[in-house]
This record gives sequence, structure tokens and C-alpha cells, in this order.
Amino acid sequence: MSLHGITKGTPLEKMAEMMALGEAKGTMMYYTLARLAKEQGLDDVAEQFIEAANQEAVHAGFYATVNGMLPKNFWQLVRGLMSAETSGEKKVKAMADKFREAGFAEAADEMEIFAKQEGHHGVVLAKILEKHCPGLLEAAGKKIYVCSVCGYEHVGDLEAEPDDFACPLCGQPKKVFKLKD
Repeated sequence: MSLHGITKGTPLEKMAEMMALGEAKGTMMYYTLARLAKEQGLDDVAEQFIEAANQEAVHAGFYATVNGMLPKNFWQLVRGLMSAETSGEKKVKAMADKFREAGFAEAADEMEIFAKQEGHHGVVLAKILEKHCPGLLEAAGKKIYVCSVCGYEHVGDLEAEPDDFACPLCGQPKKVFKLKD
């Protein structure tokens, strides 16, 4: 039995949503603490914070699943994420350049690594789609809308989506999407 969406429409829905968001924020918090501990030479403490962060991430995924926060048929989402990750490489690199111009070279160096990782995520997702759902890579003749904030691509008629449609990656409303040439 799938746990996907079991709390949707129940009195538990709001609680599960709050838990998913709280655990996601906890992930960020523990990874930040790990970084700060490492900067202070507390490698053992950093490792414990990383373990907690990884567990918090698993918890966030669980609560998002029971609440059906992402579609059970996730392939279209994966296709959109592939595009966002690919375009994310350029966006993060541009941000790293701004950090470098501001005199934050060490941060910029790390962000350039992140940029390459974003691009690699796009490559990995493309390979997954190629293997498991190759038809989604072909978008010829279909409308493609791109989120102007994060680069997520929505394949299909965006106007057919409900008014409260939001980018599944960054949460922006459908009005920020632009039709791709």
C-alpha cells in the first residue's frame, strides 16, 4: 500500500504539511550548524549535525509523501526538475560571479562547485528519463512554459491548470511562467 496522500483532505493534512516544512527547515538548520562547527574545528560535532540533517530530510520527505505534496506519477515533475537543474548551473554561476565581485572569493569558489553539481543533476535526471520515460524528453509540438524564477519547465497547457497552480520547485504562481520559444 502506498502512503502517498493518505492525509490529504483529512484533519491531519495541515499538521503533516507543517511537519514537512518544519523538517525541511530543520535540514537546513542542521547543515548550517555542521558547517559552523567544522569552521570551528569541531569535526565530531559537525558529523553529528550532518547525521541529524540527513534524518530530518528523510522525515520531510515522509510527511510530504503522506500529504501528497508531490504527484504520485512523478515523471513530469522529474522532467521539469531536469530543466531547472540544467538552467540552475548558469544561475548559480552568475550568482557566484556577483559574490566574487563583492570580494567574497571563498564563497564564490564553493558556489562554482555547486553550479557544476546543479548541471550534473540535470544530466543525471535526463539519463533517468531516457531509461524509464523517454517519451517525456520529446516535447515537439507541445507547449512548454518556463518558470522565470527557477527554470522549471511545465509541459502542456498551463492555462488548463487551476488558478492556484504553483511551481512545484519554487512555489511561484503560474503568472511567472513564460511560454518557451
